[in-house]
Amino acid sequence: MPRNQSAFQRPLPPVLSLATPPKRRSCCCRVICCIFSLLLVLLLVVGIFALVFYLVFHPKVPDYSIDRLRITDFRLNLDLSLYARFNVRVTAKNPNKKIGIYYEKGGKMSVWYKDTNLCQGHFPAFYQGPLNTTATDVTLSGQNQYGNTLMQALQQQQQTGNIPLDLKVDQPVSIRVQSMKLGKVRFLVDCKLTVDNLSSTNLISIKASSCRIRVKL
Repeated sequence: MPRNQSAFQRPLPPVLSLATPPKRRSCCCRVICCIFSLLLVLLLVVGIFALVFYLVFHPKVPDYSIDRLRITDFRLNLDLSLYARFNVRVTAKNPNKKIGIYYEKGGKMSVWYKDTNLCQGHFPAFYQGPLNTTATDVTLSGQNQYGNTLMQALQQQQQTGNIPLDLKVDQPVSIRVQSMKLGKVRFLVDCKLTVDNLSSTNLISIKASSCRIRVKL
């Protein structure tokens, strides 16, 4: 009788899997989850702090107005560039009862006619206490190389008796709450003016003025 061939067959050893579990990938996922959780907690803490700060102190942005505009020099140079020197009085009102404002160094102010910068200067540094009103005189000067064209446009505009100007302020400030000084933010002030003339010999009348402010973190 033929031998049963199955009796001589040895069982094959079990095949070991070479694939290893993705330990590295799981570690990365855990790290990402931890970072995401910490960010959520941080945002929650900041949100709670901001809410408590608003409910307790009721912060308000200051009010600004342009009270006076004087031109001490406004002329064409021999190279047809236009030189301008302005003196502007800005009044800032702090309506907050418990918040003081530090106007830090580095503040900038400029006067524009349409898209043309006429002059610029530095806004002075000072501290404004709660419910305080401060009037500041700022001297601005500048020179424009397209003076002849600009002067002609301004003279034509002056015949209407309404010359539109933009006064812009970029001011870094710090907030003081009681004895604690908080981090810096920026006040971006944009004032729209309408004056009757731009003469260095005549009294300049501000016919209309409105200012708006944005806070930049």
